[in-house]
Amino acid sequence: MKRYSGFKLLIVDDNENNLFALRTLIQKHMDVEVLEATSGHTALDIALSTPDLDLIVLDIQMPVMDGFQTASMLKIRKKTKDIPIIFLTAAFKTDEFQKKGYDVGAVDYLLKPIDDNQLINKISTYFRLIEKERDLNRRLEEQVAARTEELRHAHQYLKGIIENMGEALLVLEPTGAIKSANPAACRMLSYDEKTLVGMNIGDVFEESEQEQARAFLGTWLEALIRTGTLSSIEARFIAKDKTRVPILFSRTAMTDECGTITDILCIAKDMTGYRHEEEIV
Repeated sequence: MKRYSGFKLLIVDDNENNLFALRTLIQKHMDVEVLEATSGHTALDIALSTPDLDLIVLDIQMPVMDGFQTASMLKIRKKTKDIPIIFLTAAFKTDEFQKKGYDVGAVDYLLKPIDDNQLINKISTYFRLIEKERDLNRRLEEQVAARTEELRHAHQYLKGIIENMGEALLVLEPTGAIKSANPAACRMLSYDEKTLVGMNIGDVFEESEQEQARAFLGTWLEALIRTGTLSSIEARFIAKDKTRVPILFSRTAMTDECGTITDILCIAKDMTGYRHEEEIV
């Protein structure tokens, strides 16, 4: 049964009879597309203009540009440098020439007269390797796509939670600059997120005691470095119209692998109604 449908193979030889014999042998055993070139220049042109060329079987002894020169030219082109090359030769049989063939990028060096089974087996070996590589790449791409989709769903899920949560969420730089704000924070402060981003937390927040308010960021960082979290603090948001909104406030430090604070998450619950009920009681 013929195999390797869809593969593309370029055979290069200045002798038309050799090309015919090669093509006939290959197509007898494989269902591949066989391209032909009778010179190194033509081989280079075909290789550069043919998408997804899989393998080149290249004769060495050719006029003007021999197989060594042709292989060298193919290996310096980005598009063709990774195409496997099998050298065929009747004249260059010494170890020195074989070493030169491998040095210019050949994956195999076969001597004429060609052993039909050997050549077919060699070609089959490289096609199988290509198949395995493509299958691996396909499976990796599928895994990456699946993981990307999982992350997209997780991101959308988390985004939905943040956007619909009743508490205000502010993400701060360690300096206290606001990086992002959820819709609840924007409603509570009467600012849009674009305006809030870049403002300092001190512009929209105050703690109960004035001394804490003046030095709150330094206090935060010191406490967050020690504990990672400060929770259930009574404080106030300062809305755009300067209205004070009573809140129950929590702060959590996000750190990198070295323990350096990268972000501060601030969550605030509007306590307006609760405070009112407590005052009535």
